[in-house]
Order: sequence, then structure tokens, then C-alpha cells
Amino acid sequence: MKKVLLISSSPRKNGNSDLLCDQFRKGASDAGHRAEKIFLAEKKIHYCTGCGACANATRPCVQKDDVAEILEKMVEADVIVLATPVYFYTMCAQLKTLIDRSCPRYTAISNKEFYFILTAADTNRSAMNRTLESLRGFTEDCLEGSREKGVLLGLGVMDRGMVKNTPAYREAYEMGKQV
Repeated sequence: MKKVLLISSSPRKNGNSDLLCDQFRKGASDAGHRAEKIFLAEKKIHYCTGCGACANATRPCVQKDDVAEILEKMVEADVIVLATPVYFYTMCAQLKTLIDRSCPRYTAISNKEFYFILTAADTNRSAMNRTLESLRGFTEDCLEGSREKGVLLGLGVMDRGMVKNTPAYREAYEMGKQV
């Protein structure tokens, strides 16, 4: 049994990327894994101020919000799913803010399996490359021993719930089962 942590960064509850998180979670749970979803919009997360107090992951962040708890869950997880709607060809601000705030613990977020879930109104797969490269910059270049295990794209989905009518909805469940 693996500990699977899904980080849903959609600002919309039941938004398209959030719905895919739920399907992935259901698949992982049905396969016998312990899966937990964090919905970032419900968390108090301040922007990084660049104060340097946590430089090189040697001291905790001075800010008092929900980030320390989230980072601890990331450290404890075996598998991390990063899910984001794609806005202007990059991840949403909620996920980027969490990544920026990972500095105090990023060296402890090691040897993890990563899955990426991206949704966008755009139908062009190559338009997602910039977002994927940003996510890979964090996971591959900053987190020791990380392994990308899967990418799921929900394309052509603008309105809330549209993803339910795409192959990505079923694929998210199946991807979760394969963890």
C-alpha cells in the first residue's frame, strides 16, 4: 500500500482538474492505496516574501499558515499528484505559490513518484508543454530521486464539469488504479 497525496490547485471546487483528482483518488483507493486530496483553495497559503529565513532548507518558514502541514504530507507521501488548470499556458497561481513556499522542506521531498494532471480550454497538446516543463523543473531539478510516472491532459474543457464527457475522466480513474 502506498500513500498517495493529491494536490488539487483548482480555485473551483469540482472544477475540471479537481474532478480528475477525485477520479484518480478513487482509482488509487480502489487499488488498495491510502489516498488523500488537499484542495488548496480551502487552505491558508501566503506568498513567499523572499526573506531568506528558510534558505537552503535549513530553517522553517517564518509565516504561520497551512503550508508547513502540506509540506509534511508531501514528505510522508510515496506518490504525489500535482493537478492544475492551465491559465495562460502555465500552472495556476495556487500551485505555483505552494511550490515557491516548499523551500523549507524541499530537500526532504525526495524519492517520490509524481503524476501531473492538467486541464485547459485549449485543445492543442503541445500548448501544455510550458506547464509540464515548469512542473518538471520543480520535480526533476529540485527534488532528489523524483520519478515522473504519468501525465493526464484534459483538453478542450472550459466550463466546470466538461471533463466528465472526455476520455480523460475515465483515464484518471485508471491511472489511479495503476499507482
